[in-house]
Amino acid sequence: MRAFAIFVGLIALGLAGIAILGYPAWLVISPWLDHPKFHRISSRVGMGLLIIGFLFVARRLKIGDRESLGFGLPWDQFIGQVGKSVFFGALLMMPAVLTMLALDLLKPAAKPPPDGWVHLVVGGILTGLTVAFIEETFLRGAMLTAIKRESGARVAIALTAIVYAATHFFGRYRVSPADVHAGSGIDMLTHILAVYAQPYRILDTFVCLLAVGVLLGMVRVRTGNIAATIGLHAGWVAVIYVVRAATDRRPDARGAWMLGEFDGFIGWLVLAWTLVLGISLCWWYRPGARVRSESPGALTPSPQSADS
Repeated sequence: MRAFAIFVGLIALGLAGIAILGYPAWLVISPWLDHPKFHRISSRVGMGLLIIGFLFVARRLKIGDRESLGFGLPWDQFIGQVGKSVFFGALLMMPAVLTMLALDLLKPAAKPPPDGWVHLVVGGILTGLTVAFIEETFLRGAMLTAIKRESGARVAIALTAIVYAATHFFGRYRVSPADVHAGSGIDMLTHILAVYAQPYRILDTFVCLLAVGVLLGMVRVRTGNIAATIGLHAGWVAVIYVVRAATDRRPDARGAWMLGEFDGFIGWLVLAWTLVLGISLCWWYRPGARVRSESPGALTPSPQSADS
């Protein structure tokens, strides 16, 4: 569990950076900006600390190479796998979206996207790829590799899935420039973590994200790289991005409870489809399938985790 504790410590370091260094960074940087925003400056400070800590940890744990981070495939094959998986991920989200529309849980937005559908879709894909690249490199790349070497594939998949689910509930904090004060960093951290004081509000979303995290971890282990996990993750994020912009939730619908209370989308209904479609993913990325990586560093089952 040493590797798991180290990565959780890195996340804690980033959060501590927001609380402790957010305000000093604001004092230094805000005078140089036309429209300074405290939450952006402090969050960048936290992310910077996390990256610095990650670089140090990567060397110590010997996970800084391409193979360990999940980039072991040749770049042309890697990019090709990402592209195919983006399409696959978006396709797998459609049954859940169509079910929401069929049950009148969602309705088309009153106004079309202000910048047009093409702009919306492209924005969703770019957002999905950005989010997926960062999260998959950290979680299913470095963190899963480090934990798997210590404790085996099953433990690595489970622990990274828990972290993946838990870190999706950091609340958004906004404060006007005139109201920023010496304790704003602590206020921001308190707001970020406030949702965990009401676990019943996030239970459905947490369980769904946990299932998604397990599936992505399974794909990572079976393929030996994170190309497919980046693509699947990006496809799911892109669909959610577009659907949220193009539809409105109907909180008065009879089945409204099936949509997540936290974000109005990820909940019991998405979980049900995740479990059903997870069977397809397990088959598609089965050991020995043609999509499997043949790179020497692939995370093929080791003696200590052959039963995973």
